[in-house]
Amino acid sequence: MSSVDIARPRLGRVALTGLAATVGAAAVTTACGALAKATGVDFEIPDGGESIPTGAFATVTAGFSLVGVVLAVALARWSARPARRFLQITVTLTAVSLVPPFTVGGNGATTATLVGLHLLAAAVVIPAFMRSLRG
Repeated sequence: MSSVDIARPRLGRVALTGLAATVGAAAVTTACGALAKATGVDFEIPDGGESIPTGAFATVTAGFSLVGVVLAVALARWSARPARRFLQITVTLTAVSLVPPFTVGGNGATTATLVGLHLLAAAVVIPAFMRSLRG
């Protein structure tokens, strides 16, 4: 085994950490979304005239977090600096994810809460991956 192989993160550990972070982020965003609804945030999106259901927070968070699992495993396998690349990519994707809440036409409380939920999910998932990718 070369010294490069020893320094690489283990793919199984990266995947398991990612799956655990996915479950955690989905649970936290769903709980916070439900709390926001209970305090009066309507999550109404005027384009469709519907309200975002609480379960959608778990679904969307889990879906995008699972994309992060695939990305992290791929970087762990093929990148010389997986943690650094993961951070660069996910910070950029998090910034991009903050745009839609401003474009769907929700009221201020809905927009602010959606932005907060995006940042909350990133705050749970990204650090967990970073720890596992540092090998």
